[in-house]
Amino acid sequence: MAADTAEGTAGTDDAGRRREQRGWYFYDFACSVYSTSVVTVFLGPYLTAVAKAAADDDGFVHPLGVPVRAGSLFPYAVSVSVVVAVLVMPMVGAIADRTGRKKPLLAVTAYLGAGATAAMFFLEGDRYLLGAFLLIVANASLSVSMVLYNAYLPQIAEPEERDTVSSRGWAFGYTSGALVLLLNLVLYSGHESFGLSESEAVRICLASAGLWWGAFTLVPLRRLRDRRVATGELPAGGGVGAGWRQLVATLRDMRRHPLTLSFLLAYLVYNDGVQTVISQASVYGSEELKLDQTTLITAVLLVQVLAVAGALGMGRLARSYGAKRTILGSLAVWTLILVAGYFLPARTPVWFYALAAAIGLVLGGSQALSRSLFSHLVPRGKEAEYFSAYEMGDRGLSWMGPLLFGLTFQLTGSYRDAIISLVIFFALGFVLLARVPVRRAVAAAGNPVPERI
Repeated sequence: MAADTAEGTAGTDDAGRRREQRGWYFYDFACSVYSTSVVTVFLGPYLTAVAKAAADDDGFVHPLGVPVRAGSLFPYAVSVSVVVAVLVMPMVGAIADRTGRKKPLLAVTAYLGAGATAAMFFLEGDRYLLGAFLLIVANASLSVSMVLYNAYLPQIAEPEERDTVSSRGWAFGYTSGALVLLLNLVLYSGHESFGLSESEAVRICLASAGLWWGAFTLVPLRRLRDRRVATGELPAGGGVGAGWRQLVATLRDMRRHPLTLSFLLAYLVYNDGVQTVISQASVYGSEELKLDQTTLITAVLLVQVLAVAGALGMGRLARSYGAKRTILGSLAVWTLILVAGYFLPARTPVWFYALAAAIGLVLGGSQALSRSLFSHLVPRGKEAEYFSAYEMGDRGLSWMGPLLFGLTFQLTGSYRDAIISLVIFFALGFVLLARVPVRRAVAAAGNPVPERI
């Protein structure tokens, strides 16, 4: 998404810019609880249980007449949501770029997602179709809203402060995720003392994430401002065509920087593995390892806390060994985590906690270092444009992991086979990244080559 040409950060006083930055942080604070509490912890096991309640004697449900194993419904719905998001992103991106009206679009996508999440309170009995529909709407809305959210960064932060501003937003998100998950743990583990059934407690946790998302979105909507652009009209062909033409133009420009494109491909592959492990871990823990919901919530809370420490630790390693080597090391650890998960015995919370700790230590760092390494490979003056392709490409491929996970379970009936199948993303990503000569790539992009990278 191109930065507005008529007005960026230039002419914005420091106090006004800081005010916008503080407001910007709060969207991460608002929406991260959806990723943590809904996708990572509660919805996977709960929607799977709802689907099982509606399944036939062979364990299949039949949405639109298509036979789907009940345990595959959740990963399939995640994959569909990603496809929907990728189809919508170019249209929204084109409208936002050419009108400068990012804030109203952010409001629409944020509240559509928050509303769908809050409506999950009504997911009970055998309403698996309602659950799948709400998941698709909420997930797609979050993805599109994040493109708009990220597009503000070049406008509210000077180049030398973008790393700091971006990192603070990331930290705000993990903080809110941990806080709300802790409250969820109290409600879920003590649901009987609150006079609630287990199902009611889960539905309240799901709905509360939507309410939190909607409430704290008010902060960025009050503090962020739209920028004037050179023209307010979309080019001929409409929003969708303009958006796709813009994305195609960026990818064509990337062909002049093939090493940058090579890194982006490697990132898209291994990040798909990361996102799939996070989204499917609770289903694996509940269905295959037979762990209760309290154990799963506590494990995810552990991941949230250690992700911050892991990112700081990996940042120190990167200063000594370079970002590329540190990321490669993290991919090796991710592969070991999947292998360990495959052999993890059922009903042993202590080993699941150990696995969660390992995930936490590499999760934040592998994502943060990937973003910072990519920033060195972007030609100067095209930061927003390239990071838009980075975001859209990320969303565009992140359906492959859940699809492979769901298909493997569909064919084998084994979650252990499904989880070990994800090794291919980390192995292939490792090979692709190892082949990228990052020092040459930085120089080819016209940027100064750091001493360690």
